Amino acid sequence: MSESDSQEQVTVVLPDGSELAVDADATVEDCAYEIGPGLGSDTVAGKLDGELVAKEAPVYDGAELEIVTDQSDEYLEVMRHSASHCLAQAVERLYDEDEVKLAIGPPTDEGFYYDFDNLDLDEEDLADLEAEMEEIIAEDYDIEREDVSIEAAEERLADEPYKLELLEEFADENDTVSFYKQGEWEDLCAGPHVDSTGEIGAIELLEIAGAYWRGDEENTMQTRIYGTAFADESDLEAFLERKREAEKRDHRRIGNEMNLFSIQDVTGPGLPLYHPAGKTVLSELEEFVKELNEDAGYDYVETPHVFKTDLWHRSGHYENYQDDMFIFDVGDDEFGLKPMNCPGHAAIFQDHSWSYRDLPIRYAENGKVYRKEQRGELSGLSRVWAFTIDDGHLFVRPEQIKSEVEEIMDMITEVLDTFDLDYEMALATRPEKSVGSDEIWDRAEEQLESVLDSHGHEYEIEEGDGAFYGPKIDFAFEDAIGRSWDGPTVQLDFNMPERFDLNYVGEDNEEHRPVMIHRALYGSYERFFMMLIEHYEGRFPLWLAPEQVRVLPISDDNLGYAHRVANEFDDFRVEVDGRDSTLERKIRAAHDDRVPYQIIVGDNEEEDGNISVRDRFEDQEYDVEIEAFRSHLEAERDEQRTEPDFLQ
Repeated sequence: MSESDSQEQVTVVLPDGSELAVDADATVEDCAYEIGPGLGSDTVAGKLDGELVAKEAPVYDGAELEIVTDQSDEYLEVMRHSASHCLAQAVERLYDEDEVKLAIGPPTDEGFYYDFDNLDLDEEDLADLEAEMEEIIAEDYDIEREDVSIEAAEERLADEPYKLELLEEFADENDTVSFYKQGEWEDLCAGPHVDSTGEIGAIELLEIAGAYWRGDEENTMQTRIYGTAFADESDLEAFLERKREAEKRDHRRIGNEMNLFSIQDVTGPGLPLYHPAGKTVLSELEEFVKELNEDAGYDYVETPHVFKTDLWHRSGHYENYQDDMFIFDVGDDEFGLKPMNCPGHAAIFQDHSWSYRDLPIRYAENGKVYRKEQRGELSGLSRVWAFTIDDGHLFVRPEQIKSEVEEIMDMITEVLDTFDLDYEMALATRPEKSVGSDEIWDRAEEQLESVLDSHGHEYEIEEGDGAFYGPKIDFAFEDAIGRSWDGPTVQLDFNMPERFDLNYVGEDNEEHRPVMIHRALYGSYERFFMMLIEHYEGRFPLWLAPEQVRVLPISDDNLGYAHRVANEFDDFRVEVDGRDSTLERKIRAAHDDRVPYQIIVGDNEEEDGNISVRDRFEDQEYDVEIEAFRSHLEAERDEQRTEPDFLQ
């Protein structure tokens, strides 16, 4: 790139903190060549202030610039974006391109998808589409970018109504838009993409689903084709193996097999019904948290499911959550199902006069909340309309923040350690849509960062991911097959106390504003329960298992003894299998039902007054004393061990 003393320049900041001065019209690729010709030729894309952009994107003064090559973590995202274009090209080759209409085709965390209108196909058609994609990749078309005027783009897209809708939005802020062309096919797209279709590695089309245009149920239902792409076949096969394992652990299938919950058309979407076995697990989870809360000095409160929307206007939720709320009129008043528990807790605190000596005040509630997710986004227990949060809200003096947050984090780590979950922490900062002044937000973020730093916690900064009312510390944990799940959270809130005019009388006899802390130890019961089902593949620890012990009489002659043995374990969840069936079938049924322990009794056991014990790992021990086994079960349950270990 030529330099001129008279030409205007801008300065970009490189990952090492150094600065690079370039011509004002320089692109990401120009900057890469300025750094070095090798880097320039290897450039695939770039990141400007954290946003992935095409290598042709212009840089701007003060931008933090990172060059993306095929060695970068972001390269897979770029390649998958190009794979989605190959999918759309294959669809238009195999189906009537005049009838099929293109929508959008972004990369995702696990692959890519493309949405189409007027496309009729089923799962059996994916093999032909995949073969056509392989042909396009083998043809190694150059992927070429072209910037055109809005008017020229309108002409090119005259028969693509969804692209024209996107173009209309682009036109509000841009004079030109970009197309990417490969072979005979092109698409309106901002990029970035790899240089040719031949650079796309191993691909696989995964499934077909329905999706509303732009996620709006009022719009057209389109056909969405999901796929994935990896650098090579080995990475693809590893992904597919993880996917097969995830399908085997699917909580919807296991929930049905174990009779844990159901979501029925007659009751409504996203509204789970918990059957006795599922409620048993939830009750154990609730009791565990209740003990932690009571030990930490929390008082339980209860708030109704519905409030006048005046409460939500005061809290700020109405302006931020209105589209996600279930709102209805009663007479002249507007009401809404609560999307959050915190305003009710603030109202309880407001209904009393407090001294500085009374604080901290700690409220806890297993509060049911309701959020109107798009129907297409609902999935089992992972995305629902009605869910329960193990909510806690604290009202503290500013000088108490550090100690209270530390105690909350100790509670959260105890929960995660109990389930033997690996976890990571992140500090989520102010989002674009928020309430409160910069000063309040800066103060809140500094407090949380201080707690994390002072205890040597490793954490990431998640810019813009905070709640609308305050920053938060988020915990994410991994399940048995390495998937990451959002979980517990700690949130500071300097805004709701202002909105509710919450006060306490300080040592100086003046009114002071408390700080509100939001926290949840599980997150929501629904999502945590879902994760546990899949993490354990339904094989819950003894203390959680809906049925902890099953007694199997070898014959009808031993049925009476089986019931007497069961009575010896009356403080456990124990069942007797008295069916007229063989022992082998009873054992198989108990194994399939994921019961931690089986007690087998026959003539020998009855004569000797003892039992045989078999666990879910299919290990078995004979001549076991009843008292010895009961004592072990009590210890295993009370210590909340994660695996049956009597025979291990």
